[in-house]
Amino acid sequence: MIRAVAWDIDGTLVDSEGLHHLALVDVSSRHGVRLELDDPRFIGVSMDQVWVALSPLYPSELSQSAWLEEIVASYLRKSELLRAFPGALRALEQLRESGVRQCCVSNSVRPVVDANLRVIGADAIVEFSICRDDVVHGKPDPAPYLLACQRLDLAPAEVLVVEDSTTGMAAGRAAGCRVMRIGSDHCDFTEIVDAATGGAGFAA
Repeated sequence: MIRAVAWDIDGTLVDSEGLHHLALVDVSSRHGVRLELDDPRFIGVSMDQVWVALSPLYPSELSQSAWLEEIVASYLRKSELLRAFPGALRALEQLRESGVRQCCVSNSVRPVVDANLRVIGADAIVEFSICRDDVVHGKPDPAPYLLACQRLDLAPAEVLVVEDSTTGMAAGRAAGCRVMRIGSDHCDFTEIVDAATGGAGFAA
């Protein structure tokens, strides 16, 4: 039986992947690295992994912490432009009305997570959020979802993970949670509400 839903945020609840990538492109350009606006390599990937991939291209004096601060600042400057995906907030409200507990689990750092949830109004609905700062290893490691289950005081099998990326899905499965993938070519929010409230089966 599903007793809680653990939502990914970026690309799942909030249409933010473009803004994340734009911030990365902007900061990389400042440091002499050109990235394409349609480069898909870093979607759903933790910033630690992005740094590992790109740091050899940056000036040697640039530290990971300084780089990340620049990216976060660039993102936050435009965060008020963010919008929830159609149907996302209604799904959150329906689950709350049905007594299904909810939290968010993200590979983004705390300032970004808080801004995303605040801008779309989800911070008033979910119980808590797990960010990259809360764990040693981010997705695809199961640690973020295992921590969410711990805070919910629920077994992983009682928690439905909703993700848009293969990276996040791998993390949810490794934690032992049930997983559904949302996206234009996958399920929609109605299917997630049905699944969490006993109205449908689960996607692989």
